[in-house]
Amino acid sequence: MRLSRWEPFSPMWDRLRRFQGEMNRLFDRWGGDGGAEFAWASFPPVNVWEEGEEVFVEAKLPGFDFKGLEIYVTGGNQLTLKGERKQPVVEKGLWHRQERGFGRFSRTLTLPFPVDSDKVDARLENGVLLVKLAKHESAKPRKIPIKAE
Repeated sequence: MRLSRWEPFSPMWDRLRRFQGEMNRLFDRWGGDGGAEFAWASFPPVNVWEEGEEVFVEAKLPGFDFKGLEIYVTGGNQLTLKGERKQPVVEKGLWHRQERGFGRFSRTLTLPFPVDSDKVDARLENGVLLVKLAKHESAKPRKIPIKAE
C-alpha cells in the first residue's frame, strides 16, 4: 500500500501561481512601466452630466496650463481634449519614484446629443477643466402643433 500526504490547498496554490503568471505576462505586454501607457489611454478622468439645455464635461488636469490644452467639437456630438504634460527635469537630483504620466494625450468623448459648437465655454480652475456646451437646436424638444379638422 502506497502512502501519500494529504494536501488540501495544493490545487488552490497551483491556480494562484498560474494566475500570477498570466498577470505578469499581461503587464509585460505594456512594457516595464506597469501599465502606465494603458492608464494614459483614459486620461484625463472626466465627469459628464446634463442640466436643462446644456451638457457639462469636467476633467481633472492637475498641473496643466490652459495654454497647453486644446478643445475641439466635431461631428456635432464629439468633444476632443488634447494636451501635453511636460516631464519635470531634475538636474541634480535622482528619481526614486515616478508615477504621474507625462507626454501628449488626446481623449474624445461622444456626447449624449448634438451640441452647438458656437456656444461652448471652457474654464480651467485649480486643475479642473469645466466645459459647458449648449444643446443644438435639433436636439432640443420641439412642441408640435395639432391641427383640428
